[in-house]
Amino acid sequence: MSDLWQTIALGIIEGITEFLPVSSTGHLLIAEHWLGERSELFNVAIQAGAILAVVFIYWNRLLTLFTRLDDPGNRDYLAKLTVAFLITSIFGFIATRLGFKLADAVRPIALALIIGGVAILAIERLIANRPLVTNVTWNVALWVGACQILAAIFPGTSRSAATIFAAMLAGLTSRPAATEFAFLVGIPTMFAATGYELLKTRGEAGSEDWTALAIGFVVSGVVAFVAVKWLLRYIQTHRFTVFAWYRIALGLALLLINLD
Repeated sequence: MSDLWQTIALGIIEGITEFLPVSSTGHLLIAEHWLGERSELFNVAIQAGAILAVVFIYWNRLLTLFTRLDDPGNRDYLAKLTVAFLITSIFGFIATRLGFKLADAVRPIALALIIGGVAILAIERLIANRPLVTNVTWNVALWVGACQILAAIFPGTSRSAATIFAAMLAGLTSRPAATEFAFLVGIPTMFAATGYELLKTRGEAGSEDWTALAIGFVVSGVVAFVAVKWLLRYIQTHRFTVFAWYRIALGLALLLINLD
């Protein structure tokens, strides 16, 4: 496969998996076993493309939250988003200071995919008979903030999965409402993480293939926009069960292939 098509493939993988509950980090680490490793700056760029896609999708919602602070509902929702982000920031800082780093071995990724898939099935079954709740409580905000850090420590977990299902377990049983809160919290979280990675890689820019970086950024953004739009429509009438079975199947396949 040519370098151009490898770049496009990685952009597509990032765009599809960044906000679906299947772990983008896990998929990219696996893909690099076949497509070759890319620079940290490249990985930062394609992640930024996916983040911007979600910003465009939620543009009106974000604009309303920040310009209609006279509305008590907006102030309350924004306060909960802020607290969730701050909790993640504090836990993330602690994890960084303690030296936690993402493992790049396939076996732990495969196990995280399987465990996460089983957890999704269990949570979906648990909340099946609960009343529909669309209001974000402080309990939801606290749990979402705390669980965001799981994906940064355990590759294969999926930040979106951890936050969506934390919200649902904490009482936000509406899938669309849980997904929206998880995605909105994810925007500043991922911008902060991307900015941090960019600062770490600022000395590597001289040897970077800027054409490949730009292509990856655009491809990731376009694909993420389509993927998230599809997901938001899908969960209006479906559970997350299909993603659970996908995770389990992929995890088992990776254990059998044993790329390590």
